[in-house]
Amino acid sequence: MQIAGATAERSPAARARAGCVFCAIVAGQAPSTMIREWPEVIAIAPRSGGVTPGHVLVIPREHVADVGTDPAVSALTMAAAAQLAGELPAANVITSKGSAATQTVYHLHLHVVPRVAGDDLPLPWTPQHAARAAGQNGDSR
Repeated sequence: MQIAGATAERSPAARARAGCVFCAIVAGQAPSTMIREWPEVIAIAPRSGGVTPGHVLVIPREHVADVGTDPAVSALTMAAAAQLAGELPAANVITSKGSAATQTVYHLHLHVVPRVAGDDLPLPWTPQHAARAAGQNGDSR
């Protein structure tokens, strides 16, 4: 996959970060269920099983902390996620940048989350989320 403005091949030191679980997966040093591979990016199943059937994580092989760190790597990663999402009738493609945005693993990754009507997976900014939260708090609005 080629993206205009993408950087040339980087040194192995620039590609991995010690202690990073996603770098360990990319290096084959940690277990994962590989869904698909591209030269610059991999797609794996989340260890938790995901939030819906078919949920995958799309991860660049190069260690990049978040979507704002290296636009070329982010673009390659998004292109792979878009390929996967394009094979689905409906999906969310989600990433987070920083702890205030709920980022917990500081290696860029995108979630491709397949969706179906009535799957009961509310996103935090949707009316479904507000309704679910109100129900859990005993609010009958």
